[in-house]
Amino acid sequence: MTINLQKMGEQARQAAFILSQLSHQQKNAALSIIAEQLEAQSEYILAANQKDIETAKKNGLSDAIIDRLLLTQTRLNAIANDVRHVISLPDPVGNIIDGGILDSGIKVERIRVPLGVIGTIYEARPNVTIDVATLCLKTGNAVILRGGKETQHSNKILVEVVQSALVQAGLPKYAVQAITDPDRALVMELLKLDRYVDMIIPRGGAGLHELCKQHSTIPVIVGGIGVCHLFVEQSADLDKALPLIENAKTQRPSTCNTLETLLVQRSIAASFLPKLAAHLTVKNVKFHADPTALSILQSVQTNVEPIQEEQLSQEWLSYDLNVVIVEDLAEAIAHIRKYGSQHSDGILTNSQQLAQQFIAQVDSAALYVNASTRFTDGGQFGLGAEVAVSTQKLHARGPMGLEALTTYKWVCVGDYTSRK
Repeated sequence: MTINLQKMGEQARQAAFILSQLSHQQKNAALSIIAEQLEAQSEYILAANQKDIETAKKNGLSDAIIDRLLLTQTRLNAIANDVRHVISLPDPVGNIIDGGILDSGIKVERIRVPLGVIGTIYEARPNVTIDVATLCLKTGNAVILRGGKETQHSNKILVEVVQSALVQAGLPKYAVQAITDPDRALVMELLKLDRYVDMIIPRGGAGLHELCKQHSTIPVIVGGIGVCHLFVEQSADLDKALPLIENAKTQRPSTCNTLETLLVQRSIAASFLPKLAAHLTVKNVKFHADPTALSILQSVQTNVEPIQEEQLSQEWLSYDLNVVIVEDLAEAIAHIRKYGSQHSDGILTNSQQLAQQFIAQVDSAALYVNASTRFTDGGQFGLGAEVAVSTQKLHARGPMGLEALTTYKWVCVGDYTSRK
């Protein structure tokens, strides 16, 4: 069946008009049905996902990619519970941001309203289908989803489950639509659909983000590329640093908030790196080390090789870890400024002064002092699910939850008041 994006755009725009007028209770009722149906239809959803997994393995996709697209009963239950958590969150739509009475006597208020229609382009993450649909519905936005070919079967059934739930709730099924044809020409067409779509949110690799930035006639939210750093400063508690680094690198290495480059102060490198290598041996972490770190690690570790400069600015999304020796905090910050992606960066230190300097000088969406970068997540930040992690500055930054899917309108009320 040929996909007509113009028709999809028209349907989404009309659905957005209806959604924008719904009460909090009506939207939450629809979300509750979605959560119930995700669990009720789990057998069919997991069977469809298994088709994607089998295809991915046949095509030789990496373990990191396969992990991203894998759904299990546990993960599906967690997704359903994420929907329920979003139900429990305050709905920002209709909130008065600020306002007052002008000298003219006019009452002015800024009120939160939905953005309208969101276009989301993403790769091997079927959970994004539900995350984005959930947050868009909660905020009265319609959405057009375009998942990657890797999750074609998973996305198709997930959207069918959501649309069925919307119909049960008495809402337009076209509030959530998906482009299921893997033809890349449809992505280019979506990027030009500015008559109907108000924002494009890409979730994937750097190539996808560049494609959207270069070709979209619709505002694009850029983010999700996580070249994340931790700097181990000489005053840090090195015993406590070891499990924290392990968490940041290995808890789920295929995510964008995973540690990719560890910066270690030169004064502690000789004593700390052997401990780190021993601690991470069980996780089979492969080190990519600069010359100084290489000489230290090679004496105790075989799973290490010289680092290439281009590796400093890429996402490994695997059990690979860059290790770079720096002289001091200033050099660590300079490294992050040069190679980082302004996603999530942190410092391990017992110096409050150096921690404050790090916070003041590192311009990333999320900064951490003595904590793992893995916390950069909408759920962890109390936002519920997220549509993306924005690394730009307009109009949203960091994990994008409900408020990030709203804009505002000025409402002015007078008494037949004319301007003098």
